Amino acid sequence: MSPDEYCQQKAARSGSSFYYAFRFLEPERRRAIIALYAFCREVDDIVDDCREPAVAHAKLDWWRDELDALFRGEPRHPITRALQPHLETRNLAREYFDEIIDGMQMDLDYDAYPDFATLSLYCYRVASVVGLLSAEIFGYSDRRTLKYAHDLGMALQLTNILRDVHEDAVRGRVYLPLDELERFGVDPREFRDNITRDSHRALFAHQAQRARSFYARAEEQLPAADRHAQRPGLIMGAIYRALLEEIERDGFRVLEHRVRLTPLRKLWIAWRTARAAGKRP
Repeated sequence: MSPDEYCQQKAARSGSSFYYAFRFLEPERRRAIIALYAFCREVDDIVDDCREPAVAHAKLDWWRDELDALFRGEPRHPITRALQPHLETRNLAREYFDEIIDGMQMDLDYDAYPDFATLSLYCYRVASVVGLLSAEIFGYSDRRTLKYAHDLGMALQLTNILRDVHEDAVRGRVYLPLDELERFGVDPREFRDNITRDSHRALFAHQAQRARSFYARAEEQLPAADRHAQRPGLIMGAIYRALLEEIERDGFRVLEHRVRLTPLRKLWIAWRTARAAGKRP
């Protein structure tokens, strides 16, 4: 199996909505973004799958060493070997990969986040940085596009957090700011139950509004000249915005069941968004 095939299998197994965005890219950019996505999945799986924190720490340290090897031109893992050809051609900076691992480290150091300032650092590391790397892969002509990528990453992660609040709580993690839970009179232990109370709905509506504000800021900051190149990001934004709207229409019952979009609906959103992005300037 080639490094690219390894990454393709890693991405396919995740069943992520990213598939619908990647399909609109030409082959070289698609290989680069799939390798990046496989890297993110690999390090994220360490935190999700390792029951022993010491083992997870050791594995993350191994990946830090592997990044050293990658940027020396001596990658060993199939994912880093797949990434190597794209480092210079796509301007993929080392510090961004370090930030992603630092974000995974936060998952080991925190089981709850005291306030949004702390949570926003986590979101930056695990999502906005990925958005910035993705923007480099997709291509841009105006540096304002990087602000768009940053805010879109925040919006996507906040949507993920709202969708997964019950599953995360069952795993012993709370990603909604604790000071906001207190303000809305919510005990984080309640997230483990399949019951939606009015206090939960008020709290979740507050989180949804925050996510919407990041979607709006991202949209405002994307220059028209870069809309075509950034189609994959626009597609992801449209899919996750639709997911957020579905959560709201469902009465924020995310503790009772996982809200999903059907594959057909995702494909329709992807096609419609790609078409609206227009042709290359």
